[in-house]
Amino acid sequence: MSDFDWCCQSPPPVLQVPACPRLPVLLDPEVSGSEPLPRVPADAAGRSEPLVVVRHPRIRSIGSYWHMGLSGSVGQLWLRRRAADRLVLAAESLRPDWGLAVFDGWRDPSLQQELYQLAYSRPGLPPGFVSRPSPDPATPTPHTTGGAVDLTLTWRNRPLAMGTGFDEFDVRAFSSSLEAPEAASDPVASQARDLRRLLYATMSAAGFVVLAREW
Repeated sequence: MSDFDWCCQSPPPVLQVPACPRLPVLLDPEVSGSEPLPRVPADAAGRSEPLVVVRHPRIRSIGSYWHMGLSGSVGQLWLRRRAADRLVLAAESLRPDWGLAVFDGWRDPSLQQELYQLAYSRPGLPPGFVSRPSPDPATPTPHTTGGAVDLTLTWRNRPLAMGTGFDEFDVRAFSSSLEAPEAASDPVASQARDLRRLLYATMSAAGFVVLAREW
């Protein structure tokens, strides 16, 4: 599902990426002993947040699955109200000329099902790259709640590549895969590492949880 890698370009040589600390150990739900994602409270009905369309001059909506023509996909970026507020906070915390480009936010459950089936039609793909659709309303997949977002950084509204394509189901896409010492000797890999660090620092400071299997 990497048909829209054209939207992410290699950073220009003049780009100076703000320095950020190396990535910590991140949540990986597929590793034994990891803290599980929180359950929806039993009394959540009636206290739910509305979904809202996110529009902001420093947030570019790409709508990857809508452009791919997948059923249940939407062309606009929808998120829960508080997730949308946090995304705006993240975008506005970046330096001038920087912003965010969003591949995907809220997903209709039918789209989640289609993405899961597409991914795991590939023989040998390990679990954890696409969440299995859940029939239990107390344990929904994150994207179907409107509380998860897949994104990259932009520079002057140009979405930036992070070392792999979007939805590239490989260990190279893991957030910390470029923290290995050998990445420091490769200028392309080290720049992608610095971009991942900046994205992590930006999103976590705004209140998002960054998962280990996605940059």
